[in-house]
Amino acid sequence: MAMVYDDVSWVDFDKLENFMTDVFKSVGVPEEDAKICANVLIAADKRGIDTHRIGRLKPIYIDRINDGIQKPVTNFEIVRETPTTAVVDGHDGMGHVIGYKSMKMAIEKAKKYGMGMVVVRNSTHYGIAGYYGLMASEQDMIGITGTNARPSVAPTWGVEPMLGTNPLTFVMPTDEEFPFFADFATPVSQRGKIEMYDRAGKEVPEGWVVGKDGKSKTNPKEILKLILAGEASLVPLGGIGEENGGYKGYDYATVVEILSAALQQGAFLKALSGFDKDGNKRPYRLGHFFIAIGINAFTEPEKFKKTTGQILRELRNSEKMPGAERIWTAGEKEYETWLERKDKGAPLNKKLREQIIELRDKYNLNYKFDFEKG
Repeated sequence: MAMVYDDVSWVDFDKLENFMTDVFKSVGVPEEDAKICANVLIAADKRGIDTHRIGRLKPIYIDRINDGIQKPVTNFEIVRETPTTAVVDGHDGMGHVIGYKSMKMAIEKAKKYGMGMVVVRNSTHYGIAGYYGLMASEQDMIGITGTNARPSVAPTWGVEPMLGTNPLTFVMPTDEEFPFFADFATPVSQRGKIEMYDRAGKEVPEGWVVGKDGKSKTNPKEILKLILAGEASLVPLGGIGEENGGYKGYDYATVVEILSAALQQGAFLKALSGFDKDGNKRPYRLGHFFIAIGINAFTEPEKFKKTTGQILRELRNSEKMPGAERIWTAGEKEYETWLERKDKGAPLNKKLREQIIELRDKYNLNYKFDFEKG
């Protein structure tokens, strides 16, 4: 979720999205694909999912294209298909484009047959998983998606990074102003949030990361290096061991790993590290899955939305614990962040402002930002 920075400048969403589109184009991404990539990123900015927004433009996408481990032009190949399913090979192209086309295909299948599922191999980071669930929700469907990722999470009772942060995401339409939007990773926290703490110069809370020595780590800069070196791991939802249900987060992460690798016969676990045996960078070859469920195959969409909305309202209106301000349901905080940001734009701290200027100057883009004044 959104994080409070000490030093913030606000940038208009449209301007920032256009800027990101032009940066993607500058490294060889075709214009229509660049628009998709930028739209996925700006969706995170708008909803306060600050782990997956503009801060990932340079290090996750542009740098990887420049390193030759991600292809700017996406070869979206359907290698197997039935009326309700498909297997796609992304050939190390742009994950956002692969994700968009895959969910669009699942939605079209669900319109005809009630359900559609598309699985992907050889892809790259696809941004916020919830973006693809929203695509289905906006078509009166239930959207489900997940992806594996480079190893950073230890299994319960382990200290070796084996699983990715592996989000399992559900988005469902309601009769309210916002959908039910459950988009989160399966460890206690994810690498993107560690990066966000690093940019903000803040310590990571105790219990999020465990070192090979079994002790909790809190220095974000150290953590990012240790995870990359395999000397520290994120902790599954529920925490270390089994006492607080750590095995549940571990098992859900494993479900995502299987659905992101076994059906499409893609890479998994340590094969997703991004390095070969000699330590050279290589494509990540991630896997995804996308499921669209047509509500009208089961009931009238308006009835579904009303029931779903009523469930959420009753949960929010239930008795609060002493001292608690309120009870939220999934998607509510993202909607409130959008209401707060829609007239102000995206908040950028000093490090993000520097990255934007660096990209602008490197690719000779004609942009002037308000934060440069004075």
